[in-house]
Amino acid sequence: MTSDPVLSIRAASKTFGSRRALDAVSLDVGRGEMIALIGPSGSGKSTLLRSIDGLQTVDEGEGVITAFGGPVQAKGRVSDQVRKARIRIGFIAQQFNLVGRLTLFTNVALGSLGRIGTMRGLFGAWPAETKAATMAALHRVGVADYAAQRANTLSGGQQQRGAIARALVQKAKIILADEPVASLDPVSARKVMEILRDLNKTDGLTVVVTLHQVDYALRYCDRVVALKAGRKVYDGPTSGLGRDKLIDIYGPEFEDVFWEGAPQ
Repeated sequence: MTSDPVLSIRAASKTFGSRRALDAVSLDVGRGEMIALIGPSGSGKSTLLRSIDGLQTVDEGEGVITAFGGPVQAKGRVSDQVRKARIRIGFIAQQFNLVGRLTLFTNVALGSLGRIGTMRGLFGAWPAETKAATMAALHRVGVADYAAQRANTLSGGQQQRGAIARALVQKAKIILADEPVASLDPVSARKVMEILRDLNKTDGLTVVVTLHQVDYALRYCDRVVALKAGRKVYDGPTSGLGRDKLIDIYGPEFEDVFWEGAPQ
């Protein structure tokens, strides 16, 4: 990890009623890392990812989150400078977040709104640069042939690749992917993970991805951060996640679903 992280989380806690979703979580993410965020359902993975982007406020107190050295939120308040960070952070959700009635091309071109202004986007007055970047991004993720189709006519895997293409048009330097393959078939899921891995290795993008599939975390990511009941219980290389550690994270039931060929 670099000494100057692109993301820094310090003592972030989040409470929903009587439940502590995050419990004083601290984490640094270096430029160009690809990190899998794993843990049981309800462990705080999505809450942490949304907090990093300022979509979710952390509790008042000592919690501080910064991106690219600038403030995202602190003491339970989102910074008035958060837009500067969001322009460089692409957020990929499980449900794709594409506008179904719009074409795939338009959905992906919307990634440029932070630079060209909302009004031009509303009227589809895309600059030549945006048009070229949109088609290049669609080619990059393998769905250029569907550019003219409405998003709601596409498969889940095609829509998710469109969401990644939108982040490329956004010129994001960090991609936060919240369970991006949870609703996809195995072939589509592998393709999405391969695209994220290629963007990390070839383009140097920083990727933080929450995953329920531990085998994907081990296959595609170099570093894993595990949460359990809102606390960080592991932060290290994938090579350190042996059977005993995974059972400690997920509980004894994990033994019953442990895949063949997993690390011992």
